[in-house]
Amino acid sequence: MTTSTKAFSDEGLHDAPFFEAVGGDWSEIAEEAVRLGEERIVVNMGPQHPSTHGVLRLMLEIDGETVTEARCGIGYLHTGIEKNMEYRTWTQGVTFCTRMDYLAPVFQETAYCLAVEKLLGIEDDVPERANVIRVLVMELTRISSHFVCLGTGGNELGATTMMTNGFNGREEILRILEMITGLRMNHAYVRPGGVAQDIPPGTLEAIREADPRIRGYIKDLEDLMLANPIYRGRTVDVGVLNLSACMALGVTGPVLRSAGLPYDVRKAAPYCGYETYDFDVPTSTDEDAFSRTVLRIEEMYQSLRIVEQCVDRLQAMGPGPVMVADRKIAWPAQLAIGSDGMGNSLDHIRHIMGTSMEALIHHFKLVTEGFRVPAGQVFQRVEAPRGELGVHVVSDGGTRPYRAHFRDPSFNNLQAVAMMCEGGQLADVVVSVASLDPVLGGVDR
Repeated sequence: MTTSTKAFSDEGLHDAPFFEAVGGDWSEIAEEAVRLGEERIVVNMGPQHPSTHGVLRLMLEIDGETVTEARCGIGYLHTGIEKNMEYRTWTQGVTFCTRMDYLAPVFQETAYCLAVEKLLGIEDDVPERANVIRVLVMELTRISSHFVCLGTGGNELGATTMMTNGFNGREEILRILEMITGLRMNHAYVRPGGVAQDIPPGTLEAIREADPRIRGYIKDLEDLMLANPIYRGRTVDVGVLNLSACMALGVTGPVLRSAGLPYDVRKAAPYCGYETYDFDVPTSTDEDAFSRTVLRIEEMYQSLRIVEQCVDRLQAMGPGPVMVADRKIAWPAQLAIGSDGMGNSLDHIRHIMGTSMEALIHHFKLVTEGFRVPAGQVFQRVEAPRGELGVHVVSDGGTRPYRAHFRDPSFNNLQAVAMMCEGGQLADVVVSVASLDPVLGGVDR
């Protein structure tokens, strides 16, 4: 930083200094451009993608329409979620981590709860019904997330119909998730030991009824995108990232599978019983943005296969527990909702407060203090819509996490922006970033 002092005088004014300050990376770039005698233009691009408004800074150096350098600036959506989790009980931590990747909240909840269950040593005690419900809501959420990715990606290229179609399909799924969890997003439904409550009556019928409509929206997107010559012209051979680059940068998910590697955590390290489900992992070797569109559409069909298997299993097994039997761990799960749709019913409150003092004391201590988790550390991973989501949880033997750190796939995938964009056209930056499907809530945490 340099400063210069100049004096000025004007009628009626005394001489006074003023300061002119210059510096920072922009002035260094300008000075270098002057020294080299070249015309270099550095611009802040966007925001273009709906999920990057005000939270992702793309700094591009361009030569005409060619991108010569691309840099990402992140941190604008930092919420302190990981730090806040250190000051809440193990169960309350679910309410924080579900808000990171807000398009796929169930995956953070499940990864975190699986890690806590490992520390507690109760992985085998989680009821089968709870695991099937976890798989059901995860796969529904995967389809919902891909709908947003494809719809917004098309909208950025000027195809509004793709976005409206994608969001209409997502709406079908959000209605089902709201029926199961009570919320459209940020559910806090998966809990250590199981899930918050069983699926309500009529859920399986609602899913079966919505299935053909969801398939219809996927088919419409498939026709709009894959058979569209304009869309193909904008995405084929754009945003190319080969397998060696993906491996070097830690890129996972559809971007990695578009480079030919069939890596999917559901197959590589199964959890929640995924090894018992019949589904395929689609791959491609085209390494471009178009192939990632094809893969995401195929993944949505595969997720529907898993959803149908979950519905059949839940129908066959009938009602049952959805939380571990150990009442020192199990957060109260079977709650009767009040007539206004919120809170506990009066009958349930009368039972706890009027007829069972032990139940009241236990409920109070479990909710306010939480349960203790043996000291240790674990790492758990799941296959989220954007790639491998990992959580490293450390316990010091108390009722709160000593540390909870998340390896969000969007964070690693964003590293590829420079490699995908440099040397390409300015307009292709939009396509490349969209093909990564970043969610900045997961990047900054």
